[in-house]
Amino acid sequence: MPGGGVMNVSLQQLKVFVAVARERSFTRAAREFDLTQSAVSRCVRELEEAVELKLFDRTTRQVELTHAGASLERRIGRLLDEIELTLREERAAYDGHTGVVVLASNPVLSSGWVAQGLARCAAAYPELIVSVRDQPQSGVLASVEQGEVDFGVVSLAEPLAGDLLRAQVVFTTPLHAVMPSAHPLARHATVAWSALHEWALVTLNGDAGVRSALELAFNSNGVKRRPVQEFGHVAAVLRMVELGLGIGVLPVDGHWPEVSPSLVSRPLSPAMNLTTLLVHRRNRSLRPNAAAAWAQFSAPAGATSNAADMSPSASPTRMASSVARDGAVLHEP
Repeated sequence: MPGGGVMNVSLQQLKVFVAVARERSFTRAAREFDLTQSAVSRCVRELEEAVELKLFDRTTRQVELTHAGASLERRIGRLLDEIELTLREERAAYDGHTGVVVLASNPVLSSGWVAQGLARCAAAYPELIVSVRDQPQSGVLASVEQGEVDFGVVSLAEPLAGDLLRAQVVFTTPLHAVMPSAHPLARHATVAWSALHEWALVTLNGDAGVRSALELAFNSNGVKRRPVQEFGHVAAVLRMVELGLGIGVLPVDGHWPEVSPSLVSRPLSPAMNLTTLLVHRRNRSLRPNAAAAWAQFSAPAGATSNAADMSPSASPTRMASSVARDGAVLHEP
């Protein structure tokens, strides 16, 4: 537009223009919008004045697009279609039963408990798509904080830090020592943390929150710090234990991957638990379809609709360090 000014063009004017261009008739376009023919003519005239282009050649018998009008109709038509699709998708997202919900989860929970939640969502809301973003735990918290996902799932040994997130406890899982049934420690109903000192240990890496629990347990029980073999998946930990390469330290209950039949698990004493939480932005309400998915993930564990706020103390992204998901690393707990 000459002078670089802002055009005063309304969405209604563009819709009317496209209708006239499609119908080649002011009368038929007026009928489509329940307007008078003079109102449609005025709408088109105001649009022509705003864009400073002649869009139609008018005769007593017909209405024809000018070259400028034909070019504008093609481009505006596509834009209006895109706007209509966007608005339709947004309306669908807010009816609670359709649209797309994005959930972030650490890899271990994704392979078990989260998959079960997805199945419940699919059964309850067949037209609702829940997309899982598989990330290290620190990445889950960052994605939720930054609004990149609707909500996330994390497992922590201590209260959630920071003041940006609201959390709801879903379930709590004790850490167990996992070993072959013939192992000397398997004779006991529970295994003291101090009893682990003389054995090589194998556990999950920082992706799943177990590392912080192990560090806390070692520090609080006076166990000497030592190298711990870490992996990104429970199956890798169990395979190491089966081969006699160490005692596994894993969360064990029905929500986590099962221990192999060839192995046994014993609760560690004093008890050290991992708490699994659903988290979302404190200052951003869940969309209805995300709230519906949240309910499917939380209800089976007996959680109530009241979110359990965890005391803030530091940025939650510092609670779990990001490490390579695939392959083992040695870490001093």
